[in-house]
Amino acid sequence: MENNIQFLKEKVLLNETLSFSKEVEERIKILKHEKTTKPVIFVGASSCGYVAGAQKTIDAINNYILENNISVDVVKVGCIGICALEPIMDVQLPGMTRVSFKKINAENVASVLDGVFNNSIVNECVLGQYRQKNLQAWENVNFIDEVDFFAGQKRIVLELNGIIDPENIEAFIAHGGYRAFIKTIYHYTSNEVCKIIEKSELRGRGGSGFPSGKKWKIAHDNAADQRYLICNANESDPGAFMEKSIIESNPHKLIEGMAIAAYGIAASKAYIYIRADNKLAIERFKKALEQAKAFGLLGENIFDSGFNFEIIIKKGPGAFVCGEETAMLNSIEGKRGMPRYRPPYPTERGLFGKPTIINNVETLCNVPQIILNGPIWFNTIGTKASKGTKVFTLSGKINYNGIIEVEMGKSFEDIIFKIGGDVKDNKQFKAIQLGGPAGTCLVKENINIVVDYEELNSIDAIMGSGSIIVMDEKTCIVDITKFYINFIQHESCGKCIPCREGTQRMLEILEKITKIPKDEASHQTLERFKGVMQLESIAEVIKDTSLCGLGKTAANTFLSSLKWFRDEYEEHIFDRKCKAGVCKELRTFFIDVDKCTGCNACMRKCPENAIIGTIKYPHFIVESKCTGCGICFETCKFSAIFIK
Repeated sequence: MENNIQFLKEKVLLNETLSFSKEVEERIKILKHEKTTKPVIFVGASSCGYVAGAQKTIDAINNYILENNISVDVVKVGCIGICALEPIMDVQLPGMTRVSFKKINAENVASVLDGVFNNSIVNECVLGQYRQKNLQAWENVNFIDEVDFFAGQKRIVLELNGIIDPENIEAFIAHGGYRAFIKTIYHYTSNEVCKIIEKSELRGRGGSGFPSGKKWKIAHDNAADQRYLICNANESDPGAFMEKSIIESNPHKLIEGMAIAAYGIAASKAYIYIRADNKLAIERFKKALEQAKAFGLLGENIFDSGFNFEIIIKKGPGAFVCGEETAMLNSIEGKRGMPRYRPPYPTERGLFGKPTIINNVETLCNVPQIILNGPIWFNTIGTKASKGTKVFTLSGKINYNGIIEVEMGKSFEDIIFKIGGDVKDNKQFKAIQLGGPAGTCLVKENINIVVDYEELNSIDAIMGSGSIIVMDEKTCIVDITKFYINFIQHESCGKCIPCREGTQRMLEILEKITKIPKDEASHQTLERFKGVMQLESIAEVIKDTSLCGLGKTAANTFLSSLKWFRDEYEEHIFDRKCKAGVCKELRTFFIDVDKCTGCNACMRKCPENAIIGTIKYPHFIVESKCTGCGICFETCKFSAIFIK
């Protein structure tokens, strides 16, 4: 280990000419798997992979190796992004390019490996092969960058995700890792680093898109004996998991970005605030910290530069409100996670009363590439107002859910119908929820808008955290809105009345319009309609008067969905119907007597005994007893039960 560290320090990290000896070039090729003497099997081993059964795949690979008595290296890598096709397994034979296979479970490991080791590809499992110089390509196998999911992407933050072993610092260094940090501490002052980031026009990827360089400069110029950097990895939005995946797949990239940012604001201490239940991400980040310390990249007087730097892992409880920067400061200080009044802003008086910069994972992971390639390089990527790329999570009713990175200026239409592979099961597209619970809807009328902060602002939409949830024709907008309001209400810290009481009132009203009340009196009907009439005004009050950014955006989902789907709300309110058939308490089930065979299956399954009938004769549903659970609908094999 000591020899490896010394070798990489002297020959790679500190070599500014990039002119390596033959010995060093050979070592780098081996670490990058550009040269192999025996087969290498790579397995996607991040959270999505493990959920899909990657551990069983790894066990099956190890059993195959033992049974066939062959010498093979097995490397656990992170997530390449296309989570829908996990477990993913790549195989690279000596002299051949690396080829990727999809949905490899314990049952088909042997057949795929038998084929590869006999120079034959099992085509139904192939995802694609990588382009690698000086290596022979497989015949009749598409390149992975030609697959629609990857073809529309531009990967800067995700460049090495799913490619390298996240627990191997040597592999990261061989791919150019930490060179930007060494360049920074040897050639730039902290003020110059702020200017480089400002010139690049990098904007914070946490939601609002505030210019990062400008933010850094404010903290840098505030006189203090101590400054702090915080990496916000809280990520508690439903449907958002890109930051967790980035840390699981390439923790060293984040460490390098944090180190450069801390140097830029003249901070010697940083915190990463991460949900305690993100165990794999924490485990890999902790191991990466240990490796970076062993290489002298963290600690005192780093590489004799005079720069001291340490990173502390702070585990959060997973509260949504702790994603708000001032609530996060309280949580790190050991206080209850509640927002603070502003001003003063964290750049002036933040953690422990000192100037503090808070950036999210994606923002910090952009920094090393900007330092290496220069601000002009980054400035030429994207649109006039929004530079660089944006990482999104794709989920919901879409064929290829996962994590993507696209250049600013890419249309959401391309993201959904090309990269995402269109809506699942040939259903009709309805809308996307952009930005999580505090986000907004994009529908057919504006789905062609591009990824750009100002463009989205022009239609009262926000980028938010970067989660995209796709909804099809069978999605009930009112039900989705109720889910988000319930989430916001549950996660409200309770400090300010508009958010605490307003979201509770909105939830009560939405619950009333998604069910048919039993034995409702006339005055209760009147109260229900009065509540409905107040719903929009309550939302506006919450938006205008809440204390923090989360409260101010708490009603966004409702206001956006009402704008585009008012007819669905009116259908629920006046007709008491849900055309999507999702709101259980608005569903009325009937039995088609011409199709019913009297098999008695539905009657036996009904938990409310709401179905009556005689065997071999048509059955009937007693409407007053039916709760709309839908068990009978799912049980019937003759399509005799329908929703009206």
